[in-house]
Amino acid sequence: MQPKIIPRTEHRISRKQINPYVLRTLYRLRDNGFIAYLIGGCVRDLLLERTPKDFDIVTDATPGQIKRLFRNCRLVGRRFRLAHLYYQDQILEVSTFRAAAPDDEGETPDQDDRPPRHLKDQAGMVLCDNVFGTPQEDALRRDFTINALAYNIADFSVIDYADGLSDLSAGMIRTIGDPYIRFTEDPVRMLRAVRFAASHNFVIENGAWRSLCHLSWTISRATPGRLYEEMLKLFLMGAGCRVFELMETSGLLLPLFPALSQWLSAKSDHRKALCLSLNNIDQQCRAGIPPSPALFFAVFFGPCLEEKIYLRHREGIPYAQALDEICAVFLKECSQTVNIPGRVGNQMRGIMTLRHFIRRLPPRRPANLAARPEFTDALAFLRLGAGDDRKCLAALSWWDAYLARTTAPEPDLQDVEKTSTKKRRKRKRRRRPAASLTLSSEVIVEEE
Repeated sequence: MQPKIIPRTEHRISRKQINPYVLRTLYRLRDNGFIAYLIGGCVRDLLLERTPKDFDIVTDATPGQIKRLFRNCRLVGRRFRLAHLYYQDQILEVSTFRAAAPDDEGETPDQDDRPPRHLKDQAGMVLCDNVFGTPQEDALRRDFTINALAYNIADFSVIDYADGLSDLSAGMIRTIGDPYIRFTEDPVRMLRAVRFAASHNFVIENGAWRSLCHLSWTISRATPGRLYEEMLKLFLMGAGCRVFELMETSGLLLPLFPALSQWLSAKSDHRKALCLSLNNIDQQCRAGIPPSPALFFAVFFGPCLEEKIYLRHREGIPYAQALDEICAVFLKECSQTVNIPGRVGNQMRGIMTLRHFIRRLPPRRPANLAARPEFTDALAFLRLGAGDDRKCLAALSWWDAYLARTTAPEPDLQDVEKTSTKKRRKRKRRRRPAASLTLSSEVIVEEE
C-alpha cells in the first residue's frame, strides 16, 4: 500500500505552530543528509487545530549518529533506544525509524553474546525493539491509524501511511493491523485508546473495542511506573470523567484498582460522588489549573479509604494512626500495579489528614492549620468533593471568611516609594571653640 502525500497547499499545518527547538532539530537533521519527520500525536493535533503537548521526531539517523550530531544529546531507554536532546527549558525526543522483527531474529542472544534487537515474552508482549527500518515500516508499527501521520520538513507535506486522515475525519480510533495482537504486544495501548476516545470525543472501532474488553485483565502486565504516568495523562487532561466511564465499562479499572472497583460496586452513591469530583477536576484542567498528582489521588481514592479509616477509628484507634495504617496498606497494594512514588504518597496522606481537621467547626488552631504545606490542597480536596454536604459547605464558608480576614492587604507602591525617598534627619554637631579666637583676644588685651 503506497502512502498518500498531501502537499503543503492542501493541509493546515504551518511552521509557526511548531516549537522553534523542534524546527531547529528537524533542519539540522535535514541539512546533514538525514530524513526528518514529525509523526504521531503532534501531527494529528495540528491537523485538528489543537496545540500539541509534545513533538515526536523520527529520522533515519541511528542513535549514535544523532549523538554525534547534537552536543546536547543523551541516549536513553532499554526497550526502545531513544535520543533525548536537552534544551534550556525542555527535552526533545528523537527516535530512529523502526521495523518489524526480521525472520532470522531469535528470542535468545546471538552467538557473539550480544543481546537480541527484538525480543518478546511467551505471551507476545514486546520486551526489546531496536530493529531499524524505513519510514513506512516505522509508521505501520504504530498503534492507531490516526497516529501514523507524518510531517516531512523537506517539502512541508503530510504523509498518510495507513489511511489515518479518513479515520481522523470520521472520529474513529482504529488499530493498525490485528487489534488483538497490537494490544498483546503492548497492553498500555488499551489505555491510549481510551485516552484518545475521551480527549478527542472519538469512537473506538468495534473490533478494537471487543479486543480491548477481552484483554483488559492483561493491563496489569505493564510496568507499574509506566502505568503511573499513564494515570496522570488519563485523568489530568480535562476528560477524566469520560475516561473513568470507559475504563469501568471495558474492565480496565478492576485489574488496576480492585479495592476501588469493589467499593464502587457496593453503592450507587459512591460512583455518583466520584463522578462529581472528577467533573470538578475536569473543569480545573480545562481552565489550565490542573491539580497536583497528590491531590488527584487523594480525590480519586480518598472516599474509599476514609470508610476503612473510620471503621478502624470506631475500634478505638486514633484517627491519625488509623489513617497512616490504611494508607500504608493501600500504597503497598497499589505498587503492584500502579506505583505511586513515595513522595506523592506522603503528600496524599498529609492532604487526607489535614482535610479531616479543617472540616471541624470551629477548627482548633486555624492559624497552624493554614500554615501547613498541604493546606491549599486539603482545602481544594474539601471543595472538590463537597457536593451538597452541608458540613463540608459550612466548613468551606468558615475558611473562606477566615482567610479573607487574615489576609493582609498589599502595601501601596506609592507609599513605599515615598517612605524610601525620605531624607534622614541629620544630627546637630557641637562646634568646638576655635583656638585662633582665644589667641587673638589675648593679643588685643596686651596692646591695650
